[in-house]
Amino acid sequence: MVLPSTEPPTSEPFHAVLAPHGIGYRIKLLSQLLARRFQERLDQFDLTIFHWVVLCCLWKEDGLAISSLGEKLQQVGGTLTGVLDRMESRGLIRRERDPHDRRIWRIWLTEDGHKFETILPPIAMELREQAMQDMSHSEREHFSELLNRAIANLS
Repeated sequence: MVLPSTEPPTSEPFHAVLAPHGIGYRIKLLSQLLARRFQERLDQFDLTIFHWVVLCCLWKEDGLAISSLGEKLQQVGGTLTGVLDRMESRGLIRRERDPHDRRIWRIWLTEDGHKFETILPPIAMELREQAMQDMSHSEREHFSELLNRAIANLS
């Protein structure tokens, strides 16, 4: 005698949202693969992906307040503080109190932090090129636009 399954049937309309077919699953997989490959390249510099994103923010706008940096990275203070501690001990950044508001700490790149601006972006571009090697320029732009729209829809 065959017992009825206790699992709901997976009907065709739900196929597209179930792993490994769901978009969330595939975006997470892509993110993990990119992160793993990038981390492999960062290891030679004793850096993490979190160091990379902090450096990217400071290359664009040096002297950010810690709170502004946290907002840009959407990170909680404790996590960011630990990363900044390690970056400061490595000599990549320095922290200074804001001269106009002593409650605010600002993060500044050191000379060593600035040096990575010529080293790391080409590595990131090489990895991006590898990931998108079979896509035309217009497909890459469209893919980016679609991702931005999906992010905006959920933000």
